[in-house]
Amino acid sequence: MPHIRPCLKKMLKHPFPGWQTRHVAVFTLGLGFLLGASFASAAEGAAGLVQVRQIPVSQIFTFLFLMLGPFKIIGPFTSITKGADAALTRQIALQAMLFSSLALLVAAFIGETILAKYGIPLPILALSAGIILFLVALQNTLQQFAPPTPHSEKTAGPAPTPTMSMAMTPLAFPTIVTPYGIAATIVFLSLSPDLQSRLTIGVVLLVIMLLNLIVMLTARRIGPVLGISLAILGAVIGIIQVALGLQIINNSLKALGVL
Repeated sequence: MPHIRPCLKKMLKHPFPGWQTRHVAVFTLGLGFLLGASFASAAEGAAGLVQVRQIPVSQIFTFLFLMLGPFKIIGPFTSITKGADAALTRQIALQAMLFSSLALLVAAFIGETILAKYGIPLPILALSAGIILFLVALQNTLQQFAPPTPHSEKTAGPAPTPTMSMAMTPLAFPTIVTPYGIAATIVFLSLSPDLQSRLTIGVVLLVIMLLNLIVMLTARRIGPVLGISLAILGAVIGIIQVALGLQIINNSLKALGVL
């Protein structure tokens, strides 16, 4: 319809002035590859170990949301952009979303290729993701009970100046795109029986990346408002991630016939 193009131009120009045309093109191209790619099946040895079934979209979203979602971003993003003006903050957020999306795209292709080339069974990949998720979530949860650091032991000095390079690291990776999130994405794509299932996973990833972007753009406003609720929510999410890591480990061991 003729009125769509002016609306899109207005949306891109005013809310996100740091967004450039080349970034839109690269992101759109990358997302198109992710959604339209016809991923090959996993290694033949993995087919006998993993029972391919129709995974509910809600379960896929929950798993990927917990591993790639926005709750773990607010603190690091606020710290990284401390002292930055609104324009630089928006640019860092948009660049981080771009890098994260491209990282997932590249990881999906490379991961699928490695699985097929080296005959790595899917349960082994899932087991690795479960172990990493469990250890990271457990460490983050236990840190809440660590004794406070004495003031004299705290490192002094000014905070690092925000730069665009921070959008790549440490923001996009490993804060947004976690190793276990990459592994989960590869597993879900490898278990997808048809193109429609892969498209569904692509849409889920896009929604999560957009949620991450919204949270980053509003982090300065929602951080002070949520206050202690954010800490409580983080603790709850951490416990859920610990349980999720254990569940993935348990399911992987069952698929391997160990349990």
